[in-house]
Amino acid sequence: MRAMFIKVTQSGSRRYAQLVESYRNEDGKPRQRTICTLGRLEAGGDVDTLIASLQRARGLAPGTSALDGLRFKEGRHAGDVWALSELWRSLGFDELASVWRRSKTEIDVLTCLRLMVFNRLCDPGSKLGVLRWLETVALPAGCDLSPAHQDLLRAMDVLDEHSEQLSTKLALLMRPLIDQDLSVVFYDLTTVEVTGQTALPDDVRAYGRAKSGLVAARVKVLVAYFMRPMAAYPVQLNVR
Repeated sequence: MRAMFIKVTQSGSRRYAQLVESYRNEDGKPRQRTICTLGRLEAGGDVDTLIASLQRARGLAPGTSALDGLRFKEGRHAGDVWALSELWRSLGFDELASVWRRSKTEIDVLTCLRLMVFNRLCDPGSKLGVLRWLETVALPAGCDLSPAHQDLLRAMDVLDEHSEQLSTKLALLMRPLIDQDLSVVFYDLTTVEVTGQTALPDDVRAYGRAKSGLVAARVKVLVAYFMRPMAAYPVQLNVR
């Protein structure tokens, strides 16, 4: 009498399925012999492929594969934030935390500052935009904080409170890099709404979209903000 069955064997960390025949020899004693090895027992492996082929041969729909539920998620950006993190560390910007060390705040101001700076360099946006941007990047260890919108606003309050000390600390950290025959100027632009209808020669005012989002145009002045990092008080305002 002969019978076929599946035998599972293991080699190292891998498991294999074998087709084995059970029979009796000439002396009537039970014996076994391996007919063939069907393949490794793993999701989507040789055994699953064989089972699917046998089901198709019988006209049956193949069973659900372990890979059917596999879905690819959207990738996250990592290179730019990693490079900025290394630059931040090499410049010693973690020392900025000493400026507000005595502040009575429970939020991680340094990490909030670092995230806002990284966002401004990678994908500039509002404070709410920072939170949306964080969902698209893979942050290095040490700055993988998930702040709330209120945390960013409170961090800005702390930075504003210590702005003069922060400017001095930044100048000291940056000076070894730019204390050469170089001209470095940072700038930003904003607009300020004004009132009054007086006509002036060479008026710097102009009509533009209201900052409040209203459809009506408002009289505005464009303000250019220039900053030279090596100056003792590095702020100069030019109105044009």
